[in-house]
Amino acid sequence: MKKKEKIALIDDDALIVTMLSRTLKKENYDVFSESAEFGDIVNTIMAYAPDVVLLDIRLPGTNGIDILKKIKERNTGIQVIMVTSDESAETAVTCMKLGAADYLTKPFNIEEVKIVVANVLERARLKDEVTYLRKLYDENFEKNIIGNSAAMQELRAEMEKISRKRVPSILITGESGTGKELVARCLHRAMNAENKAGYTPFIAVNCSAMPDTLLESELFGHEKGAFTDAKTEKKGIFELANRGTILLDEIGEMRLDLQSKLLRVLEERTIRRIGGQQEIGVDITVIATTNRNIPEATEKGEFRKDLFYRLNIFPLHIPPLRERREDILPIADYYLASFAERYRNKTLRAISPEAGKLLEKYGWPGNVRELKNVIERIVVLETSEALMPEHLPREITANLPISPTAGKTTFILPDEGISLDELEMDLIRQALDKTQNNRVAAAKLLGITYDVLRYQLKKAGIAS
Repeated sequence: MKKKEKIALIDDDALIVTMLSRTLKKENYDVFSESAEFGDIVNTIMAYAPDVVLLDIRLPGTNGIDILKKIKERNTGIQVIMVTSDESAETAVTCMKLGAADYLTKPFNIEEVKIVVANVLERARLKDEVTYLRKLYDENFEKNIIGNSAAMQELRAEMEKISRKRVPSILITGESGTGKELVARCLHRAMNAENKAGYTPFIAVNCSAMPDTLLESELFGHEKGAFTDAKTEKKGIFELANRGTILLDEIGEMRLDLQSKLLRVLEERTIRRIGGQQEIGVDITVIATTNRNIPEATEKGEFRKDLFYRLNIFPLHIPPLRERREDILPIADYYLASFAERYRNKTLRAISPEAGKLLEKYGWPGNVRELKNVIERIVVLETSEALMPEHLPREITANLPISPTAGKTTFILPDEGISLDELEMDLIRQALDKTQNNRVAAAKLLGITYDVLRYQLKKAGIAS
């Protein structure tokens, strides 16, 4: 059930307090009101911890503006709406400068009160979301690009060098799920960190998810009447992202004629809308990502060599997770803490050593994205103090059923069960592989006699 937002009403007019309290309670707010003996009103407000305070400016024995100052000194997150019978703009400006979120002038319409309160709460929510997102996307590479492997240290060093200059194009390669878009966003923020004008656009386009005919119109825009459905003039993404960054995700899927037009943008820094004659200048950084082997695609004629050479001036490669296993646990720890905060899971705070070993041994075909999804699911569903092997999905535990615990061998049984015969044969095959088919040595590895091994092989139909 959604938590009720709390509103404190502070006014010396009992009739107004009663009316407002009744109205706001009908709007499903939790309402606290004070209309007579005020006492230490600031401490009373702080103890109630409201989301919004409706505060009268004229109060017996005190002044609403002084109370506003004290509230904002102690908790800037509390939204204060000043209530006044003074219609002068000077009073309103004074209140807003001191941190009031809005103000109401008596006599007020009750519908106006509901709208003002709802708008103030919505603005506060949006501000909190922006703060949270800024925290998630901190500009520091060290916090965004997690991992201390040699490959990731090299990647961060290259990113730092590139970000010092606003280069025209960058090519990021890597398997799906390795974090190519994250790297692109980090580069964009770093390259524009000193922009005094504030916001710089970052627009991502998935070249593989958009039909070719639509992709051209989206990238370059079109003039009115350029084709059947072009009923109005439309700016393309290159224009909209001017002075910023455009991310062309999975550029390896872009058709050849569009690749030619993209090359022209990179070389001449101009675009032409579909159906248009005018050359439009653009100041833009193009970051392209792909999971394809582009040199191989160029040899097959599926990707333009000249475009590849133009993009490959500043190449960045993100290795798959299986090639940097020392980064698996730091990434898992990061997502565990992040999702525990998001989903308010106050118990799950660590990864057990046994689960950590399984995470490190797994191949992660979906790379960081797969690891992130696994951790998120566990945080939502589990309430234990540590992430345990039994919390992990079967694809992680199925091929790694054995883990040492206190000098013993413990089998992790999947919830849906397993075939004992298949498990036995899988272990026998592994033992034979490790010993280059030396059955005596394999039997010793398995802790059984040579005769027992021969029997198991015969039972499985393998000649002795």
